[in-house]
Amino acid sequence: MSNGFLPNVVSDSGRRVTDLWVGSWIAVLSVGVITWGLMLYAAVRFRKRKGDETLPVQLRYNVPMELLYTVIPVFMVAVFFYYTARDEAALVDTSTKKDLTVSVVAKQWSWDFNYVDSNVHETGVHTELDGTTGKRAQMPVLYLPVNKRVEFVLNARDVIHSFWVPSFMMKMDMLPGRTNKFQLTPTQVGTFQGKCAELCGAYHSQMLFMVKVVPQAEYDQEMARLKSIGNEGLIPVDVSREEMVPGDANKIPAPARTGSN
Repeated sequence: MSNGFLPNVVSDSGRRVTDLWVGSWIAVLSVGVITWGLMLYAAVRFRKRKGDETLPVQLRYNVPMELLYTVIPVFMVAVFFYYTARDEAALVDTSTKKDLTVSVVAKQWSWDFNYVDSNVHETGVHTELDGTTGKRAQMPVLYLPVNKRVEFVLNARDVIHSFWVPSFMMKMDMLPGRTNKFQLTPTQVGTFQGKCAELCGAYHSQMLFMVKVVPQAEYDQEMARLKSIGNEGLIPVDVSREEMVPGDANKIPAPARTGSN
């Protein structure tokens, strides 16, 4: 209830988003209570009573009241704009010293994770949700050390995607040909669901991944494991699907030109 019915927050950015959400609801409900109270007062205080034969005095203009109705909404919008702009600037600020960098590459319909500082990577494939058990274990997993500031570098390989971990309360679009960045600090150990939040094709709903926030020692073990299984080096963010998975389509010659020039 104290978090406005949002998911439990497990990042410093999530706390900021939750505070803005809850504060906004407190403000709008306060205005609503005052408005509903005035409406109820007017309905009761000035209702027509038995024996009333004359109409009340009719007023066409009330300049002070009209000014009040203009100034208050403008003031409210300005306050909302200020706090929203302030928090948005803080959420996308990447000037703070980071502890590690993770390059996230989105593709139809899975994810690649480059652990830049450790020079290793994890590559995922589309996990088809067909109703059978064990699918969660097949999803690509993003490992993060708890209480360490992470810079996420986001790129898309094909179409527009969006990197979203609901428990982090942070989401950012991934655009082909453009790199987006943000930073946050995971504050709680656990396993959390991640997903694509931008409609990106037929299997958009199945473009899922898991996030494991772990102690530093366990994170280091995972980096060593990736290196031991041959996942050393970083996957280029601009590599095409045809280059990664060669097939017959790459061998089809260009169609012959017909007609005269």
